Amino acid sequence: VWEIRLTTPPVEGRANAALVDFMASRLDIAKRDIRILRGRRGRLKSLAVDGLTEAEITLRLTNK
Repeated sequence: VWEIRLTTPPVEGRANAALVDFMASRLDIAKRDIRILRGRRGRLKSLAVDGLTEAEITLRLTNK
């Protein structure tokens, strides 16, 4: 479980887009490989990341 705090306001999906942009940048993958599974309109979100294992995600998030 990761906690990410965004400063982008939750207006018209901007916070969701900022989260996907951030994760794609940190994981060095395309934005299309990240999907919001749950929480699109809430503060807590669950993401799916295509093409990486959980171990690879952890490694990439902790090494940058």
